[in-house]
Amino acid sequence: MAFSSLITPWYKRTSARSGWGHEQPGSVAPTSILDYEAPVVAGLVARSRELAPSHENIEVLKAAHSIISNEIRAVYALEENTPASRTLIRGYGSCSQRLALLESVARSLGVCTRVRILLIDRSFWYARFPRLGFVLPNRILLAWPEFNIDGWHPVSELFGPIGCRGGSPFVNQGSETLFEAVGRCAVNWDGRSSSDPYDLSRFVRADCGYFTDRDQAFQQLGQTLCAPSRLIADPVLRRIEA
Repeated sequence: MAFSSLITPWYKRTSARSGWGHEQPGSVAPTSILDYEAPVVAGLVARSRELAPSHENIEVLKAAHSIISNEIRAVYALEENTPASRTLIRGYGSCSQRLALLESVARSLGVCTRVRILLIDRSFWYARFPRLGFVLPNRILLAWPEFNIDGWHPVSELFGPIGCRGGSPFVNQGSETLFEAVGRCAVNWDGRSSSDPYDLSRFVRADCGYFTDRDQAFQQLGQTLCAPSRLIADPVLRRIEA
Protein backbone atom coordinates (compact mmCIF):
# COMPACT_ATOMS: atom_id res chain seq x y z
CA MET A 1 0.00 0.00 0.00
CA ALA A 2 1.29 3.48 -0.90
CA PHE A 3 2.31 5.78 1.94
CA SER A 4 -0.29 8.34 0.84
CA SER A 5 -2.99 5.71 1.37
CA LEU A 6 -1.79 4.95 4.88
CA ILE A 7 -2.32 8.54 6.00
CA THR A 8 -5.64 8.92 4.18
CA PRO A 9 -8.88 8.08 6.05
CA TRP A 10 -10.47 4.88 4.76
CA TYR A 11 -13.50 6.58 3.22
CA LYS A 12 -11.33 8.65 0.88
CA ARG A 13 -9.48 5.59 -0.43
CA THR A 14 -12.62 4.39 -2.16
CA SER A 15 -13.66 5.42 -5.64
CA ALA A 16 -15.01 8.92 -6.11
CA ARG A 17 -18.69 9.50 -5.49
CA SER A 18 -20.79 12.57 -6.09
CA GLY A 19 -23.91 14.09 -4.69
CA TRP A 20 -23.65 12.90 -1.09
CA GLY A 21 -26.22 14.54 1.16
CA HIS A 22 -28.93 17.04 0.33
CA GLU A 23 -28.76 20.75 -0.24
CA GLN A 24 -28.78 22.53 3.10
CA PRO A 25 -30.47 25.83 3.98
CA GLY A 26 -27.47 27.11 5.91
CA SER A 27 -27.50 28.84 9.27
CA VAL A 28 -26.38 31.91 11.19
CA ALA A 29 -25.86 29.99 14.43
CA PRO A 30 -22.45 29.95 16.13
CA THR A 31 -20.66 26.60 16.26
CA SER A 32 -17.55 25.23 17.91
CA ILE A 33 -15.54 26.30 14.85
CA LEU A 34 -17.54 29.38 13.86
CA ASP A 35 -17.42 30.85 17.35
CA TYR A 36 -18.24 34.45 16.48
CA GLU A 37 -19.48 35.18 20.00
CA ALA A 38 -15.87 35.09 21.21
CA PRO A 39 -14.70 38.64 22.06
CA VAL A 40 -11.74 38.49 19.69
CA VAL A 41 -14.00 37.64 16.73
CA ALA A 42 -16.46 40.33 17.76
CA GLY A 43 -13.50 42.72 17.67
CA LEU A 44 -12.73 41.67 14.09
CA VAL A 45 -16.35 42.30 13.12
CA ALA A 46 -16.21 45.77 14.68
CA ARG A 47 -12.98 46.60 12.83
CA SER A 48 -14.49 45.37 9.57
CA ARG A 49 -17.51 47.62 10.04
CA GLU A 50 -15.23 50.60 10.62
CA LEU A 51 -13.12 49.83 7.54
CA ALA A 52 -16.08 49.18 5.23
CA PRO A 53 -17.22 52.13 3.07
CA SER A 54 -20.85 51.35 3.93
CA HIS A 55 -22.85 49.23 6.36
CA GLU A 56 -23.87 46.76 3.65
CA ASN A 57 -22.97 43.21 4.62
CA ILE A 58 -21.02 42.60 1.42
CA GLU A 59 -18.82 45.63 2.10
CA VAL A 60 -18.18 44.52 5.67
CA LEU A 61 -17.19 41.07 4.39
CA LYS A 62 -14.82 42.61 1.85
CA ALA A 63 -13.20 44.54 4.68
CA ALA A 64 -12.99 41.40 6.82
CA HIS A 65 -11.37 39.47 3.96
CA SER A 66 -8.79 42.23 3.58
CA ILE A 67 -7.98 42.25 7.30
CA ILE A 68 -7.67 38.46 7.45
CA SER A 69 -5.52 38.35 4.31
CA ASN A 70 -3.18 41.05 5.64
CA GLU A 71 -2.95 40.01 9.29
CA ILE A 72 -3.43 36.22 9.47
CA ARG A 73 -0.37 34.48 8.04
CA ALA A 74 -1.03 31.62 5.66
CA VAL A 75 0.44 28.35 6.97
CA TYR A 76 -0.06 24.65 6.31
CA ALA A 77 -2.11 23.90 9.43
CA LEU A 78 -4.08 20.66 9.29
CA GLU A 79 -6.54 20.67 12.20
CA GLU A 80 -9.90 21.61 10.66
CA ASN A 81 -11.72 21.77 14.00
CA THR A 82 -9.70 24.79 15.16
CA PRO A 83 -12.08 27.53 16.40
CA ALA A 84 -12.00 30.75 14.40
CA SER A 85 -11.14 32.66 17.56
CA ARG A 86 -8.00 30.57 18.06
CA THR A 87 -6.89 31.22 14.49
CA LEU A 88 -7.34 34.95 15.08
CA ILE A 89 -5.44 34.89 18.38
CA ARG A 90 -2.57 32.88 16.89
CA GLY A 91 -2.28 35.18 13.91
CA TYR A 92 -1.86 32.32 11.44
CA GLY A 93 -4.00 29.67 9.80
CA SER A 94 -4.57 27.50 6.77
CA CYS A 95 -6.78 28.63 3.90
CA SER A 96 -9.60 26.58 5.39
CA GLN A 97 -9.13 28.11 8.84
CA ARG A 98 -9.08 31.62 7.41
CA LEU A 99 -12.21 30.89 5.39
CA ALA A 100 -13.85 29.73 8.62
CA LEU A 101 -12.95 33.08 10.12
CA LEU A 102 -14.64 34.88 7.21
CA GLU A 103 -17.69 32.65 7.70
CA SER A 104 -17.76 33.57 11.37
CA VAL A 105 -17.89 37.26 10.48
CA ALA A 106 -20.72 36.58 8.02
CA ARG A 107 -22.82 34.71 10.57
CA SER A 108 -22.23 37.45 13.09
CA LEU A 109 -23.74 39.86 10.55
CA GLY A 110 -26.79 37.63 10.15
CA VAL A 111 -25.67 36.23 6.78
CA CYS A 112 -26.45 32.53 6.40
CA THR A 113 -23.54 30.33 5.41
CA ARG A 114 -23.11 26.68 4.52
CA VAL A 115 -20.27 24.58 3.12
CA ARG A 116 -19.93 22.43 0.05
CA ILE A 117 -17.48 19.58 0.49
CA LEU A 118 -15.24 18.77 -2.45
CA LEU A 119 -12.53 16.14 -2.69
CA ILE A 120 -9.63 17.67 -4.61
CA ASP A 121 -6.96 15.62 -6.36
CA ARG A 122 -3.55 15.90 -4.73
CA SER A 123 -2.02 17.07 -8.02
CA PHE A 124 -3.60 20.47 -7.30
CA TRP A 125 -0.92 20.92 -4.62
CA TYR A 126 2.07 19.63 -6.62
CA ALA A 127 3.21 23.17 -7.43
CA ARG A 128 3.44 23.96 -3.71
CA PHE A 129 5.10 20.68 -2.80
CA PRO A 130 7.19 19.78 -5.86
CA ARG A 131 9.34 17.26 -3.98
CA LEU A 132 6.69 15.92 -1.62
CA GLY A 133 3.82 15.13 -3.95
CA PHE A 134 4.16 11.41 -3.30
CA VAL A 135 3.32 11.81 0.41
CA LEU A 136 0.18 13.88 -0.13
CA PRO A 137 -3.16 12.11 0.40
CA ASN A 138 -4.75 10.97 -2.84
CA ARG A 139 -7.70 13.31 -2.36
CA ILE A 140 -7.86 16.32 -0.07
CA LEU A 141 -11.11 17.41 1.55
CA LEU A 142 -12.00 21.04 0.91
CA ALA A 143 -14.77 22.85 2.80
CA TRP A 144 -15.87 25.53 0.34
CA PRO A 145 -18.21 28.05 1.99
CA GLU A 146 -21.22 29.70 0.43
CA PHE A 147 -22.95 32.89 1.58
CA ASN A 148 -26.62 33.80 1.21
CA ILE A 149 -26.64 37.45 0.14
CA ASP A 150 -29.45 37.90 -2.40
CA GLY A 151 -29.11 34.20 -3.16
CA TRP A 152 -26.35 31.68 -2.54
CA HIS A 153 -22.86 32.55 -3.72
CA PRO A 154 -19.70 30.45 -3.33
CA VAL A 155 -16.92 32.34 -1.61
CA SER A 156 -15.09 32.78 -4.91
CA GLU A 157 -18.11 34.65 -6.32
CA LEU A 158 -18.99 36.55 -3.16
CA PHE A 159 -17.41 39.79 -4.38
CA GLY A 160 -18.38 39.44 -8.04
CA PRO A 161 -18.54 36.93 -10.93
CA ILE A 162 -15.59 34.71 -11.74
CA GLY A 163 -12.79 36.70 -13.35
CA CYS A 164 -14.36 40.11 -12.71
CA ARG A 165 -11.16 41.51 -11.22
CA GLY A 166 -8.89 40.22 -13.94
CA GLY A 167 -5.42 38.90 -13.35
CA SER A 168 -3.83 35.60 -14.22
CA PRO A 169 -5.35 32.21 -13.37
CA PHE A 170 -4.71 30.84 -9.89
CA VAL A 171 -1.85 28.32 -9.99
CA ASN A 172 -1.54 27.48 -6.27
CA GLN A 173 2.03 28.67 -6.11
CA GLY A 174 3.91 31.50 -4.46
CA SER A 175 2.40 33.92 -1.97
CA GLU A 176 -1.16 33.77 -3.34
CA THR A 177 -3.21 31.06 -1.63
CA LEU A 178 -6.80 30.03 -2.22
CA PHE A 179 -7.90 32.58 0.37
CA GLU A 180 -6.29 35.45 -1.52
CA ALA A 181 -7.50 34.10 -4.87
CA VAL A 182 -11.16 34.16 -3.83
CA GLY A 183 -10.74 37.86 -3.09
CA ARG A 184 -10.18 38.46 -6.79
CA CYS A 185 -12.84 35.94 -7.86
CA ALA A 186 -10.30 33.64 -9.52
CA VAL A 187 -11.40 30.15 -8.38
CA ASN A 188 -14.00 28.15 -10.31
CA TRP A 189 -14.51 24.54 -9.22
CA ASP A 190 -17.60 23.96 -11.41
CA GLY A 191 -16.22 24.41 -14.92
CA ARG A 192 -19.36 26.07 -16.23
CA SER A 193 -17.45 27.37 -19.26
CA SER A 194 -14.80 25.44 -21.17
CA SER A 195 -13.08 28.73 -22.05
CA ASP A 196 -12.84 29.95 -18.45
CA PRO A 197 -9.14 30.50 -17.59
CA TYR A 198 -10.03 30.20 -13.89
CA ASP A 199 -11.59 26.74 -14.30
CA LEU A 200 -10.18 24.29 -11.75
CA SER A 201 -12.84 21.60 -12.18
CA ARG A 202 -10.27 19.15 -13.56
CA PHE A 203 -8.97 18.72 -10.01
CA VAL A 204 -12.36 17.87 -8.46
CA ARG A 205 -12.64 14.13 -7.83
CA ALA A 206 -15.90 14.09 -5.88
CA ASP A 207 -18.63 16.45 -4.75
CA CYS A 208 -19.94 15.42 -1.34
CA GLY A 209 -22.74 17.97 -1.32
CA TYR A 210 -23.76 20.65 1.16
CA PHE A 211 -23.65 20.80 4.93
CA THR A 212 -25.17 23.36 7.29
CA ASP A 213 -21.73 24.07 8.70
CA ARG A 214 -18.19 22.75 8.58
CA ASP A 215 -18.56 21.24 12.05
CA GLN A 216 -21.28 18.95 10.72
CA ALA A 217 -19.24 18.11 7.63
CA PHE A 218 -16.10 17.14 9.55
CA GLN A 219 -18.15 15.16 12.05
CA GLN A 220 -19.73 13.10 9.28
CA LEU A 221 -16.84 12.86 6.82
CA GLY A 222 -13.76 13.30 8.97
CA GLN A 223 -10.75 15.32 7.83
CA THR A 224 -8.16 14.89 5.11
CA LEU A 225 -5.64 13.11 7.34
CA CYS A 226 -6.41 10.51 9.95
CA ALA A 227 -6.13 11.67 13.57
CA PRO A 228 -2.68 10.13 14.32
CA SER A 229 -1.22 11.78 11.20
CA ARG A 230 -2.66 15.16 12.18
CA LEU A 231 -1.34 14.80 15.71
CA ILE A 232 2.19 14.34 14.39
CA ALA A 233 2.17 16.68 11.40
CA ASP A 234 0.06 19.66 12.47
CA PRO A 235 2.43 21.10 15.11
CA VAL A 236 5.19 21.13 12.48
CA LEU A 237 3.29 22.26 9.38
CA ARG A 238 1.41 25.07 11.09
CA ARG A 239 4.80 26.75 11.61
CA ILE A 240 5.55 26.75 7.88
CA GLU A 241 4.31 29.73 5.87
CA ALA A 242 2.45 29.04 2.64
